[in-house]
Amino acid sequence: MLVPDPKVVRELLTRYASLRIAQAQRENVAAARELDDVSYTLCVTMGTTSVHDAVAAADAVLLAAGRATATASGPDGKSDLLAV
Repeated sequence: MLVPDPKVVRELLTRYASLRIAQAQRENVAAARELDDVSYTLCVTMGTTSVHDAVAAADAVLLAAGRATATASGPDGKSDLLAV
């Protein structure tokens, strides 16, 4: 199974959340259309059919990416990887 780039996932979640907040504060046709677009893109990216499932899957991807970053860091928080 392919895993989407965590940076792309984070960007989609940020856009989704921002548009949801904007719509809750004041309904706007353009923002509603953009929210539909980003919701669709999030679902396709995460391989789901509902935005609720897509957000949960995106959270899991970001959590796994955070764990991988923490594992690559040494006890002092610096990476053990060598720069070439």
